[in-house]
Amino acid sequence: MNAPRQLMGFSGPITAIVIGANGGIGAAFAAAIEAHHPENIVWRTARDHSTLGEHSRVVSMDLTQEESIEAFVGQLRAQDVQPDVVINCTGLLHSSKLGPEKTWRHLDLDTMRRVFDVNTFGVALLGKHILPLMPRKRRGIFATLSARVGSIGDNRLGGWYSYRASKAAQNMMVKTLALEASRKWEQLVCIALHPGTVDSDLSAPFSSRVPEHKLFSPEQSCGYLMEVIQNLGSENTGGFYAWDGQPIEY
Repeated sequence: MNAPRQLMGFSGPITAIVIGANGGIGAAFAAAIEAHHPENIVWRTARDHSTLGEHSRVVSMDLTQEESIEAFVGQLRAQDVQPDVVINCTGLLHSSKLGPEKTWRHLDLDTMRRVFDVNTFGVALLGKHILPLMPRKRRGIFATLSARVGSIGDNRLGGWYSYRASKAAQNMMVKTLALEASRKWEQLVCIALHPGTVDSDLSAPFSSRVPEHKLFSPEQSCGYLMEVIQNLGSENTGGFYAWDGQPIEY
């Protein structure tokens, strides 16, 4: 019998945590990991666990509330959970009350704070509390979904102030977490990923002009990103990579 194909650089069963597993890409990651190996364990989180469906390990966790992250990590510690893979699929671009700013005239302090709470500060707090649980003597993946528009060097259009800035700051958080973690977690790969333009609630108001071949389903994007992770090692920790494996300048 052929050995199962590696998943993100792991040949055997893994324990994974998918943050924001009620979204399109998050749900795709959780499903793909479970489907790959019958012994894989997936913890799914969302702000409201009732949005996650019928699965064995679902948890309500709000990345913008540190006590909520601490409570989840406490639950993991109590069960001696040592995650091999942590993937953060949360992100805020727009809601019923806010949207990306087209001009500086639209800048609003409350909006900026809310976007940074989700896209930047939540990622940093997640790293603070969950990286210490990850294995020190074997491969580990801590990945978060960023966005190409968060690249300062690639910004040629302007606009989308809060989203761009929060993702650029997220990338810096990832880089800094990676540098500190590398001193003790020698095989940890801590990275930011650009998933492409995905047919999801986040991109729905802005995807009408995207050519069909460049608009990915959540499953497509997930597959591409898993392949990217597969090919990354500890020497790539702290990097920012696109869905096609190409590095993106900060």
